[in-house]
Amino acid sequence: MIEDFLKYQAKTNPNPIGLEIRKAKGSYIWDTSGKKYLDFVAGISANLLGHCHPKIINAIKKQLKYYMHVMVYGEFAQKPAVDLSKTLVDKLPNNLDVLYLTNSGTEAIEGALKLAKKVTGRDELVSAKKSYHGSTHGSLSVTGYESQKIGYGPLLPKIKFIEFNKIEDLSKITKKTAAVILETIQGGAGFITPKNDYLKKVKNKCKKEGALLILDEIQPGFGRTGKLFGYEHYNVIPDILVIGKGMGGGLPIGAFCSSKNYMKLFETNPKLGHITTFGGNPVIAASALANIKLLYELKIIEKIESKESLFRKKLEHPLIKKINGKGLMLALILNDDKIVNKVIYESMNRGLILFWLLWEKNAIRISPPLNISNKEIEKGCSIITSVLDDINN
Repeated sequence: MIEDFLKYQAKTNPNPIGLEIRKAKGSYIWDTSGKKYLDFVAGISANLLGHCHPKIINAIKKQLKYYMHVMVYGEFAQKPAVDLSKTLVDKLPNNLDVLYLTNSGTEAIEGALKLAKKVTGRDELVSAKKSYHGSTHGSLSVTGYESQKIGYGPLLPKIKFIEFNKIEDLSKITKKTAAVILETIQGGAGFITPKNDYLKKVKNKCKKEGALLILDEIQPGFGRTGKLFGYEHYNVIPDILVIGKGMGGGLPIGAFCSSKNYMKLFETNPKLGHITTFGGNPVIAASALANIKLLYELKIIEKIESKESLFRKKLEHPLIKKINGKGLMLALILNDDKIVNKVIYESMNRGLILFWLLWEKNAIRISPPLNISNKEIEKGCSIITSVLDDINN
């Protein structure tokens, strides 16, 4: 299989890991040789409740008996998408009362950027350095890592970049700004959390200048930080919320959410102001709805803080400089990228899946399923520390 994988599938880097997958269940993945791996990555935060949760699988199977895709988004009332939207909106602040379902996070970012321009009548955007918002042209334009854009220009014009957590840079938000787009917790930069009421100060500056605040919760969302959404920790509410990844229960999904008055602007002048064929797909919506219901039925979110504490306790080691992040969105910061590579590859040899972050090369990603057990946390941390001990000796 690996030969065909390398021959027929486009690659994103010259040396993919190339693990040949046979099955996945719970917090584990098995390769085609039968070797079992504990998964500390969860499909880059996407498998919120692990792999193939039986209740999510049942919801998918149940919907398959009735219908799959029947019409482009927004024309027919389809119960899974309607129920998903209502369930989620009921858990959000009053100004976030209409949901637009998409196929991915990056597509949701595109919709959010368009909406901000439509609402304000402005065309300037402000984003953060070292941010990541996706790979399509608009989302790449507001991604704050210039080397990632080489060969893809011209991208969107009139974009300013500010340094995350730097209050002085907020002067770049002006009467010309349509929106400021920020990750609530910066992912690719090393799981950097906001400090000193930073997000609140950004929101106040946006209000003063008549700009909108877009918060990208594609990674922190759906309980990963110990709240349903990360912004709940920081006393701020966005004008537009962007979500994805863990929302779908392992299937591809995204969404952006805002007020009814704002969203109505997509309906006229021109009509079909933002359209998608497969957004709101009923099978995926059924999976996402089951996923969100389980978060609450199993009281998953209430357990995140104690699981974070266990990770931090079990990962005290001389080679770990610090642990960034919040909840089960953690980044181990080591001294250099060579040690990072050794830990990731050797941990995989010993049955533990870890991964890198996009821009911070000295970081190891830890973003396991939220329902991972304490025993599994201890098992994985023991593998990491044993690898670090071998490197340190």
